[in-house]
Amino acid sequence: MPTFIFTEGVRAVPQDRPAVVVGVDIGTTSTKAVAYDTDGRQLASHSVGYPLDDPQPGYAEQAPQLILDAVLKSISMVVAELVEPVAGLSFSSAMHSLIGLDAAGNPLTPSITWADSRATRQAERLRAVPSGLALHRRTGTPIHPMSPLPKLLWFAEQEPKLFESVAHWVGIKDWVLLRLCDALVIDHSIASATGLMDIHTLEWDSEALTIAGITEEQLPQLVATTAVLPSLTPQVAAVTGLPERTPVVVGAGDGPLANLGLGAVHPGMVACSIGTSGAMRVMVERPGVDPLGGVFCYALTEHRWTVGGAINNGGIVLKWAGAALAPDLGEHAEEELVALAARAPVGSGGLIMLPYLHSERAPHWSALPRGAYVGLTHGHRREHLIRAALEGVCQQLALVLSSVRSAGNEVREIRAGGGFARSGLWRQMLADVLGLPVSFPAAHEGSSFGAALLGMQALGLIPSIDVAADLVRIEETVRPDPAAAATYAALLPLFAELYDALVPAFTSMRRLAPSLPAEPEPSVGPPM
Repeated sequence: MPTFIFTEGVRAVPQDRPAVVVGVDIGTTSTKAVAYDTDGRQLASHSVGYPLDDPQPGYAEQAPQLILDAVLKSISMVVAELVEPVAGLSFSSAMHSLIGLDAAGNPLTPSITWADSRATRQAERLRAVPSGLALHRRTGTPIHPMSPLPKLLWFAEQEPKLFESVAHWVGIKDWVLLRLCDALVIDHSIASATGLMDIHTLEWDSEALTIAGITEEQLPQLVATTAVLPSLTPQVAAVTGLPERTPVVVGAGDGPLANLGLGAVHPGMVACSIGTSGAMRVMVERPGVDPLGGVFCYALTEHRWTVGGAINNGGIVLKWAGAALAPDLGEHAEEELVALAARAPVGSGGLIMLPYLHSERAPHWSALPRGAYVGLTHGHRREHLIRAALEGVCQQLALVLSSVRSAGNEVREIRAGGGFARSGLWRQMLADVLGLPVSFPAAHEGSSFGAALLGMQALGLIPSIDVAADLVRIEETVRPDPAAAATYAALLPLFAELYDALVPAFTSMRRLAPSLPAEPEPSVGPPM
């Protein structure tokens, strides 16, 4: 692979250069490039989508070239719209992806995304041994099929010839940067989500590599999230319209950068997001997970880490409810569905939904569970079922928040964002279920804004990412309704107990699945 020169930390930028940085967020179904100045103003934006393929049940993969094309097009469209020169690019990326490359850097596999569950058996084996939890605590990554570690085991067992032919294993952002800058690197943030790096030493974990059956030489070089690659290739410069000497900040994972984009950068400030999926994360100054392994711990910078958990089932649960319970409202009827849910009482008349339509991640980190309604009576109507689905998403996030606290973290403030924030009912419901005020910042593009801020720090344009707390303007703070909060507080222990109670049933259902008629095709795709 190519050799290169990079710098870590502050990189000098000429004083006469306008302070404009383009944050590039490589997401699950699209890449978005957004240009910001150092006052946090958005100057230009462009997004390019691509498919998430599921060629077999449990697979969720993508063509790396399509993603690279989307990155180049989104950057070039933003550059064409700007009047000001670009001081640098900075990257965010979805975490947990895995691509096998040949010695020349060409993909031998698709990009296997976090939503891929083919490595379920391998993950369950790892979780079952005593060293599984120790591995989680050491690497910060839960033992789950989303993680590259079980995926590597799957390739070794199911595709041994392909596995032996792979020269390098990388993530999607690593490969994009290889094509943009001719440098094979992985930042500490993305690496902390592979299950292969010791978060306490910031080095590849020897036991994890042995389990995976790979060597350190097969992985990219570990660098700080503020590492700066000093130039683009001539071909990329020509395509994007940028000078070859445009600095490229390696950047970080989309989860930690979403905290930064919401201004949740200080200990005790929790960032909550509900898009297609959902997450709850708090920034801490030292790495660590809770004793039971209910949370992840991913890096942002040397002194900033995010502890929290992601859930598979967020806004996608509402989409499912529309398709299954109210198809008469049409495909894009989110407002009508929420209006229906508002007709049902708090607690949905005693109806509880476990919203595990796409299994689940935090805090149980298991691919086993399925969705379930419990407490259904003849008196319930579709408005109760829809409301219970929304409440189930919020209650699952409340379990994640409990795990965040169990890891020894104070929770003083919650900031929330994502598509759900457009709904007044969901805003109030989240505050009621969590039993805490929830602040909603004015619109920012989350991870792309976080990437731009990290890039500004790396390029010496701002003194520290701590300025994010001041740059993000709070639009509204929703306080819990005491009566509703009391109802949800009474229901939450039951919601938590139902998972444990149904594990035997989930296990039996999986055992019986091969002998039953084929599972119906989903009416909505896998979560982002």
